[in-house]
Amino acid sequence: MKNKPNMSIIRGLLFTYDIENTDDLKRENLISSKNINTEKELIELIDELTKPEFLSYTKQEQEWFIDSIEHYLSIEDNFDSIFKTMATYFSEPVINQQMFMRTLLGRLRQYRNTQ
Repeated sequence: MKNKPNMSIIRGLLFTYDIENTDDLKRENLISSKNINTEKELIELIDELTKPEFLSYTKQEQEWFIDSIEHYLSIEDNFDSIFKTMATYFSEPVINQQMFMRTLLGRLRQYRNTQ
């Protein structure tokens, strides 16, 4: 049975970047050193920090993340419910939240397909 799209699970996947996450100076410095508004640096960050977490989930959970992001992109959600409620280590605000999510989605699909 397929899970319904859920914005909170997407936010949970991005918790790695949240200030409320456990203190880890190396991770914090890595996050703040990247320009998350450029696709290349965003991919580097996602590959380093999100990939290991994503791969730790079951196939069904991985599909739920992917399906949820696809759903909210398809209805042109602005993802404010994630980015406006999360304090991050990003050095600047996410300018194009849909680009961020499209990039994340592309990486998640790639991780899933190479397992």
